[in-house]
Amino acid sequence: MTVSWSSYRRARRRSRQAWALLITVAAAILAALFWFFTAGQFAAARPAQQGPTEAPVFDAAWMKPVQEPNPIQAGTAASALEGLAVKGRAPNTDYSREAFGQAWLDVDRNGCDTRNDILRRDLADVVFAEGSRCKVTAGHFREPYTGQDLDFRRGSDSSRAVQIDHVVALGDAWQKGAQGLGPKERQSLANDPLNLIAADGAANQQKSAGDAATWLPKNTAIRCHYVARQISVKAAYGLWVTAAEKDAMKRVLASCPQQQTIRVQQAATAR
Repeated sequence: MTVSWSSYRRARRRSRQAWALLITVAAAILAALFWFFTAGQFAAARPAQQGPTEAPVFDAAWMKPVQEPNPIQAGTAASALEGLAVKGRAPNTDYSREAFGQAWLDVDRNGCDTRNDILRRDLADVVFAEGSRCKVTAGHFREPYTGQDLDFRRGSDSSRAVQIDHVVALGDAWQKGAQGLGPKERQSLANDPLNLIAADGAANQQKSAGDAATWLPKNTAIRCHYVARQISVKAAYGLWVTAAEKDAMKRVLASCPQQQTIRVQQAATAR
């Protein structure tokens, strides 16, 4: 069997085209995998109904700012992240909630304890106990971590459905610099509105003392704000991040490079 020169050339051309197509497809697959394992995993499979993109910070009408040890610089959260020290976790020895003062003190001296301040700030259609201007008994909101609509009803069991989350968990803070803070600074950290968000009780329990490397909100729309808020709190109180935590934060911020730091002063001015 003989093959003409023209047939041979056509076969060679088709072979080169096939190889070029295979190389193109392989390159596209590699590019897709790279995107997914950097920023893509945080953008993929978003729910049809987006949840909140941010959570309340401060209401100057009735809240007073908590004094933070360090000013939070205006600018991108990514830039602020680069200013945080990177270290390993310190031992968790001697940690107790009491190290951050009595729970839910009236640190800003506005006459209401911190838990009720945050409920009032975050809930809509707030109902107060009879004769009280502080004690919140009911309200509702679009919960930021799950994106679901939640009702709050005060009660021995029902109150657990809505909890107050420390954005930078106190257990995490203890292992990343809070041991070196003074008692008043730790008390401020535990009661600073910047570090507090009303949240779904189950989501808050699931988070526990996790950082961005081990837990992020199910509602992907809030993640940029959430991570920026963690970075801002850590900058304000001189706390550090672990290498894994920093990498997780950078992956989130890759999808929102212009995300700004979160500052109480800015929130107060905006009201």
